Amino acid sequence: MSNVKLAVIYYSSTGTNYKLASWAEEGAKEAGAEVKVLKVPELAPQSAIESNEAWKAHLEATQHVPEVTLDDLEWADAIIFSVPTRFGNVPAQMKQFLDTTGGLWFQGKLANKVVSAMASASNPHGGQEATILSLYTTMYHWGAIVAAPGYTDQVLFEAGGNPYGTSVTADQDGNLKENVEPAVKHQAKRTVMVADSIKKGMQ
Repeated sequence: MSNVKLAVIYYSSTGTNYKLASWAEEGAKEAGAEVKVLKVPELAPQSAIESNEAWKAHLEATQHVPEVTLDDLEWADAIIFSVPTRFGNVPAQMKQFLDTTGGLWFQGKLANKVVSAMASASNPHGGQEATILSLYTTMYHWGAIVAAPGYTDQVLFEAGGNPYGTSVTADQDGNLKENVEPAVKHQAKRTVMVADSIKKGMQ
C-alpha cells in the first residue's frame, strides 16, 4: 500500500484536532501510505485569538504545518478530515476551504477520492456525529467514497463507539476524556486500505 497518498486535513484552535491528525498520520504511515498533514487557513480575527492563551499558543506552535491547497487535494488518493464541531456543524475555516473546491469538482478531479472524518467537542453529545455527517454531505457531492470506520475493530467501542468517524470529548484544558488514539490509527489504516483497493481496481 506504499503508493497510497493521504492528505490529513484539519482545523484546530487549541490543539485537539491537531493531535488527532498526528495520530492519523502515524497510523497511515504504519500502513505504508505517503502522508501530508495540512491545516486549513485561520479566519478568526487576531483579537479573538489574542483573547485566548491556548488558541494563541497552539497557533504559534503549529506555524511549521503547511496550509492546504487545491493541489494537495488533487495529489491525494485519500483524505482524512479532523475538525471541532461548531453548533453541530463544520467550522467556518474548514467550510471556507471546501467552498473553494468547485473547480476541481467540476473537472471531476475529486471523484473516487477515499475520505473519512473525525471530530471533537467539549461534551459527549456536543454535535460530533452531526459534524461528521455534515462534512460527508460535501463528499457525496464530490463523488468521493466514504470510508467510515463502522464497527470494524474493538478499539472503536473503547473510544465511544462512533461508527461515522472517531470522535472525542475535550475539556477546557484540552484533556481528552476518551482513549481514542487506537481508534484514530485504525480509522487511518482502514482509509488507506480502502484507498489502495480503489486505486488498484481503477488501474
